[in-house]
Amino acid sequence: MPYVLLLLFLILMVMVVLNIKIVPQATVFVVERMGAYQATWETGVHFTIPFVDRVAKKVSLKEQVVDFNPQPVITKDNVTMQIDTVVFYQITDAKLFAYGVERPIAAIEHLTATTLRNIIGELELDNTLTSRDVINTKITATLDVATDKWGIKVNRVELKNIIPPREIQDAMERQMKAEREKRESVLRAEGEKRSQILVAEGEKESAILRAEAVREQKIREAQGEAEAIMMVQKALADSIKLLNEANPSSAVLTIKSLEAFQKAADGKATKIIIPSEIQSLAGLATSFKEVMTEPQAVELEGNKPSEM
Repeated sequence: MPYVLLLLFLILMVMVVLNIKIVPQATVFVVERMGAYQATWETGVHFTIPFVDRVAKKVSLKEQVVDFNPQPVITKDNVTMQIDTVVFYQITDAKLFAYGVERPIAAIEHLTATTLRNIIGELELDNTLTSRDVINTKITATLDVATDKWGIKVNRVELKNIIPPREIQDAMERQMKAEREKRESVLRAEGEKRSQILVAEGEKESAILRAEAVREQKIREAQGEAEAIMMVQKALADSIKLLNEANPSSAVLTIKSLEAFQKAADGKATKIIIPSEIQSLAGLATSFKEVMTEPQAVELEGNKPSEM
């Protein structure tokens, strides 16, 4: 009998342990009782009634991502392309998610493909390739409204890849290559232009520096000549001042006049205008010379032998 009681106690303990349910963070359990919806358990410890309650579904409340396979779509200008999408969704109502639709992820995939075909069918190829943000916004809005009754909120939809036909890809690659070559040629032309501008600016600066050097040289030469003239004039002024202070006699002035006339006569001028004062002095000098030389001439005549 004690063994039977012990066995029953162990069985009871196992059943109690098996019916203790711990709900982790960001997760809820959908519980059914006798096959009908009973409750939605949130984070914490819960107990089920053996053989009556069961956890029908464990639902994560975290944002989830599902990547769907590429879907064929046709543009307004009859170009068939492949587009694969990525859907970011989050479960907001576990009861609706459990009982609202069978295979909800598959339902979202089919709804995404249908919505994508409807949107792309109104756009041409060029608009499809350049309007990703518009397409993403439209698909997100449509899916969010449609999945509300399934307890799902679609946060956003992204077009992962847009794959046009091979011939269009080749044409796009050739166009991109041509544009790249054009940009490279433009960059080279701009570089050459910049180089020429730099060379021209360098030559201009060099010419300016040479002109400034010539100008500086001429200024220095002019300043040197001006200083030389000033020194000569100062020396002349000083000599005149000293001459005035010495109070020279008329004889000294006469001698200075003769010296000046001598320097003037030493030049290469073909015509010299002699002041009257210097002319009278010249005549005086000539008379003086004749007086000095006359006795010598008389003496020579006296010493001349007589003719026989």
